[in-house]
Amino acid sequence: MEAPHPTPFRLGAQWRTGGAGDPVITSIDPADGSVAGTVVRATPADVDQAVSLAWDAFRRQPWRKLRPDQRAATLYEIGRRLLAEREPLARLQMRDSGKPWKECLHMVDSAAGHFRYYAAVCETWQNELTSPRGEYFSMALAEPFGVIAAITPWNSPIMNEAQKAAPALAAGNAVLLKPSEETPQLALELARICTEAGLPEGLLIVLPGHGEDVGAALVGHPGVRMVSFTGGTETGRAIGAVAGRRLIPAGLELGGKSPHIVFEDADLDRAVAGVMSGIFGSAGQSCVAGSRLFVQKSVYARVMDALVARTRELRVGLPHDPATQMGPLVSRAHRDKVAGYVDIARGEGGKVLVGGAMPADPALARGWFYLPTIIDGLDNRARACQEEIFGPVLVALPFDDEDDVVAQANDTAFGLAAGMWTADYARAWRVAREIEAGSVWINTYKQSHIATPFGGFKDSGLGREKGLHGLRLYSQVKSVYWGLHQQPMGL
Repeated sequence: MEAPHPTPFRLGAQWRTGGAGDPVITSIDPADGSVAGTVVRATPADVDQAVSLAWDAFRRQPWRKLRPDQRAATLYEIGRRLLAEREPLARLQMRDSGKPWKECLHMVDSAAGHFRYYAAVCETWQNELTSPRGEYFSMALAEPFGVIAAITPWNSPIMNEAQKAAPALAAGNAVLLKPSEETPQLALELARICTEAGLPEGLLIVLPGHGEDVGAALVGHPGVRMVSFTGGTETGRAIGAVAGRRLIPAGLELGGKSPHIVFEDADLDRAVAGVMSGIFGSAGQSCVAGSRLFVQKSVYARVMDALVARTRELRVGLPHDPATQMGPLVSRAHRDKVAGYVDIARGEGGKVLVGGAMPADPALARGWFYLPTIIDGLDNRARACQEEIFGPVLVALPFDDEDDVVAQANDTAFGLAAGMWTADYARAWRVAREIEAGSVWINTYKQSHIATPFGGFKDSGLGREKGLHGLRLYSQVKSVYWGLHQQPMGL
């Protein structure tokens, strides 16, 4: 049987269709190792052309000069079309990333929500009239950068791509979008839908490729005025270094090693359910995964017994099965990396209470599955407690009191998220203020809202996405003064 032709990407009026021997990116279905699809791979030369096309579109197309309600109408239509194609997009994402079906549907809903929200923000945004101190009045205006580069990870493709594209377009920019090579297909579908919804040609160009060539070419290109990146901290450091040399802003949403705290006065049943969702949802492949569990010593044994028992019952299975609660990891290499961290933890003296292996079910043998794993017996300075594993691996540590847990929770280079369970609202407030993290959840975990800013402290990143901060991230401020005096100032 002849292999299907790879999916092309578009550069202006031209399509990069590829030919015999041209490079492609192959997406592998993590559930069974089969080919989920192939796309034509961009090159650094394509980046040059894309930057030129994007600047031409930015300057020639009326998009940035449209009334806000006119831009908003297109963004609303993009959101509507995403929902109209909800199931086929979710199915493609399931094959691309291995996420369970319900989660894939949620990702498409979230992507549509981003476009609807930023349509509303665009329509209602008010520039700032600043207080005068003389015979003039002044304004602070939000202006687009021009051409921005958006580089997204593989763990939540269409949601992360919408999270960057929607506010960047709402602000009036042209966007060059590089999806992860592990999950390249959804971004091309998003670009198609945007074009069909009426977004002018050239304002959203997708460049499927690898970070070391296409990503690096985007970040270093003199025509790119701003970079937005979600991914690993070391890659973020490299991007930040280039952006610093070029004196361009960079929004960096990076890694995490989030503390999840259970105090002795918590509703322990709810806490156990929240802890499980916080680490085993998305198979732990989430930047905010609650991967370090701190339980107060007086209830440690009780919580761990319940947690281990319920973890044994988690249904690990194929993504399309409605009963599946946890699917595969994104690739064989990533699965092996996660397993390697468990081996490191064993070597550091950790005890695997549950999991710590691949499932024995023969129906899962061809995919990149790993059992939900809980480890205790480690010190907070162990590698498994300090380094981001990005998989379904939870390390559990007991703590004495509030001061002890705050010190341990903050004893990390990361600061993306944290959670706690307690009945004491005053304690919740104190601890939330002391924890060094961009998001803190109280008696819940991984709650997400498009209107609430998201980002990290310390090595977890720079800048904030979502909410009004998300539009500000993709805008630069221009101050305009209107003189009302009769004589030139100073004379």
